[in-house]
Amino acid sequence: MQTNQPLRTAFGQRIRNLRKEQGISQEAFADKCGVMRTYMSRIETGAANPSLEAAKVIADGLGISLSDLLQGL
Repeated sequence: MQTNQPLRTAFGQRIRNLRKEQGISQEAFADKCGVMRTYMSRIETGAANPSLEAAKVIADGLGISLSDLLQGL
């Protein structure tokens, strides 16, 4: 996924793509991760800069490892 876009934006797009591949709505995924849908939206658009702990929760919510989530960034 090597691009010239900011890391936060690339990370958010990766989350969105993986979530959509699993057929999970943003609202359902946010609930699964225990965060507000608006926060998940901000993460997916690159407006928020999630902590490492939040990234781990997201990876767990997707059923993948943190290293897999970060792959290609």
